[in-house]
Amino acid sequence: MGITIREIQPEDNAAMAVIIKTSLEEFGLNIPGTAYFDDSTNHLYESFRVAGSKYFVATEGGQILGGAGVYPSEGLPADTVELVKMYLVPEHRGKGLGKMLMQKCMALAGELGYKNIYLESMPELAAAVSAYKKLGFELLDKPVGNTGHYSCTIWMLHKIGV
Repeated sequence: MGITIREIQPEDNAAMAVIIKTSLEEFGLNIPGTAYFDDSTNHLYESFRVAGSKYFVATEGGQILGGAGVYPSEGLPADTVELVKMYLVPEHRGKGLGKMLMQKCMALAGELGYKNIYLESMPELAAAVSAYKKLGFELLDKPVGNTGHYSCTIWMLHKIGV
């Protein structure tokens, strides 16, 4: 069976919350100032009903393998959207699934009229940061907007169409 990428549904909330939280626990990042403590982590479907946002999940044989989304986070310039909650189950990391999800989000951001995609990460997630760089994200010196993720110390931006 092949992998399918689709929009999140209400019944996906619990599985994605587990994937996000266990991923952060795996890297010792179950700390304040991360997605671990975001209320939206438990309610992704509802959180992504906001205009200019969308969350995708990757599935195979009915099992959720991970997800990623775009969200117009507070304080970002009007032409910028954030790549958010990009997490995969461990056994599907490093196999191109994350790239597929990011490309889906990047294409959507362009379709929605955004010019830039912003993201925040941490040094512990070095493999993810490397993947972001390969897709054209560049490091920034400081955060943009007010995401509430004050524990994130890596900030990146991708200019769509460049």
